[in-house]
Amino acid sequence: MKNLENIQGSRVYGRRLSKPLKKTSAARFNEYFPKYSISLADDENLDLSKLFDHEPKEYWLEIGFGKGEHLVAQAKAHPEIGFIGCEPFVNGVSGLVDHMVAEKVTNIRFFMNDARLLMDQIPSSLISRAFILFPDPWPKRRHHKRRIVSPGNLTVLSRLLKDNAELRIGTDHHDYCRWILARLLESPDFNWQSDHPDNWHKRPDDWPSTRYERKALAVGRKSTYMTFNRVPR
Repeated sequence: MKNLENIQGSRVYGRRLSKPLKKTSAARFNEYFPKYSISLADDENLDLSKLFDHEPKEYWLEIGFGKGEHLVAQAKAHPEIGFIGCEPFVNGVSGLVDHMVAEKVTNIRFFMNDARLLMDQIPSSLISRAFILFPDPWPKRRHHKRRIVSPGNLTVLSRLLKDNAELRIGTDHHDYCRWILARLLESPDFNWQSDHPDNWHKRPDDWPSTRYERKALAVGRKSTYMTFNRVPR
């Protein structure tokens, strides 16, 4: 597997483990991890079709899925889609597995490592929709380089996305919202799909909520929901 230091442009930062898993979750994690996790070979393109037990109509990607509430809800609503999730946080992946088992969802495969390692091996123009929902804002200026929305990561995302594919980004952090908009509007590869403030202050009906969004609302922080389309090549 590639060394993290060899990734060009950017990488995706995240915690690995916060607390020990409960006995039941640990047993479930150990049982399902080999079946649903993605392994990479050095310097080889990943064949997405071989990851799933069915032939997906499309592939959707979520980067940093937390504990998987949004990912499982989308997968349950779209059984014809092959979902790929990236999350380095062991407790988050365990939470996803718990949700998958509870909801009997099988059309998700996950990568428990730096998302850029996976993104760099996905062939071009294969992803029909991508999600970056409530990423860590890394508010200290010296940590801004760790923000997932960066020119390097956007370059890779634009390569992965099909023409007119949708990129959804949500945040409850106002400074990060401005940062995100600035980086996306600077990119020639993305168009912002908004012509009225209601379009990005109101969560679309087909955008399931996350626990991060609910936590923000509980303390009075409003969220923004941004949708961009990949400009046709």
